[in-house]
Amino acid sequence: MSLISFDEEIKKIYKRKYLIGVDEAGRGPLAGPVVAGACVYFRTDADFIPQINDSKKLSSKKRDEIFKKIISSSMLRVSFSYSSNYEIDSLNILNATIVAMRKAVIKLMEYTGFEEEDVLVIVDGNKKITGLNLMQIPIVKGDLKSLSIATASIFAKVIRDRWMNVIDILYPYYQFKKHKGYPTKLHMELIKKHGLSPYHRRSFSPCCNL
Repeated sequence: MSLISFDEEIKKIYKRKYLIGVDEAGRGPLAGPVVAGACVYFRTDADFIPQINDSKKLSSKKRDEIFKKIISSSMLRVSFSYSSNYEIDSLNILNATIVAMRKAVIKLMEYTGFEEEDVLVIVDGNKKITGLNLMQIPIVKGDLKSLSIATASIFAKVIRDRWMNVIDILYPYYQFKKHKGYPTKLHMELIKKHGLSPYHRRSFSPCCNL
């Protein structure tokens, strides 16, 4: 089943006019925010749609190309929100991710003016978004199945990567532009050498042991 067909079938089954796909980027890194994206399509005949896939399966260059088309297209609307590394340390990564997802969906609802009864939210993973008064379905590996989730995934990933590039300017000796905060060998070596930056997640191992 294609990504488009999956979304259309879900809308048909649940008799909803609009489908909002939600995904996140940045749960695994040792530094930086977790970013959530939300996406709704009005039409699915844009020329870039066949290129949409799980963001992790696309190159950085391809994600950037698709991102530019996403934000300039009238066939869909997207929004994002985030939880900082401080919020992650305070709430834990799961709760911080849910907070970011909830805020992203609320932003999109406010922007579009949709009626609640017209909307179905599908969330990548096996958890619903708490505190959200909308019909929801969690979709395991949703970024491989759903067009709206995959688009939200790309949107969130590019925003987070660009954010980490800005942090790299502030703290160049951590080389965030290369590893985006993920626990690569290089990143681990630089943490041992320089200690933690203000953007590191102190609740994450090995940061919590330093």
